[in-house]
Amino acid sequence: MGEAYAKRVLLTSSGDAVSRGIASSLAEHGCRLVLVGDEGALAAAAEEDEAAVDAAVDRAWRCFAGLDAVVNCYSYEGEVQDCLSISESEYKKTMKVNVMTPWFLMKATAKRFRDSETGGSFVFLTQIIGAERGLYPGAAAYGTSLGAIHQLVRLSAMELGKHKIRVNAVCRGLHLHDRFPMSVGKEKAEKATAEVMPLRRWLDPEKDLASTVLYLVGDESRYMTGIAIYVDGAQSIVRPRMRSYM
Repeated sequence: MGEAYAKRVLLTSSGDAVSRGIASSLAEHGCRLVLVGDEGALAAAAEEDEAAVDAAVDRAWRCFAGLDAVVNCYSYEGEVQDCLSISESEYKKTMKVNVMTPWFLMKATAKRFRDSETGGSFVFLTQIIGAERGLYPGAAAYGTSLGAIHQLVRLSAMELGKHKIRVNAVCRGLHLHDRFPMSVGKEKAEKATAEVMPLRRWLDPEKDLASTVLYLVGDESRYMTGIAIYVDGAQSIVRPRMRSYM
């Protein structure tokens, strides 16, 4: 299994538990990582332009004389609030960080994959709020931005396949410290665990996602592209039932 997963990976991270779990697992399986982030640095890059992102990718590329994969774990969620309360500046920030910056990142790296004729793999970490079956209130801007990433994955996979470039997403479920469970209160969130969660627990952010990301980075998923793999413990399926508890 070693060679199949010993990849050179650029990983964007805000230093949260999800990113830490994925980075640790990739390193344990032999990947060499270039980590981009903390949150402040990534937010600053998002406020700049395409040239700034391209320069960051160039530095990462030169670290290992090339890259094999990009894993984008960073996104900006913002506050849980009614859709009519979201300001123009907040909406624009969400779209710039969550849609434009990942597009710049993919574009810059995909050009290098193409020109080097090596191909490569992109893995975008999204969340069930970006899918049609995992909606919850208070996240209109965030959910819209992640829905755009789902579409970016499909359309880019269709066009980049000829360059041996694969594009996929991992759509995660919620963990107890995500903003929506925190906003409704610990008691209600824990009640939903026992009543409606098929696996009787929330996502473990450090353990439940890493193996799927590793699979998509590695060679064993070489014929997989343009898909979103749901790692949500069936939260998105039972979401209508959860509404009565949360």
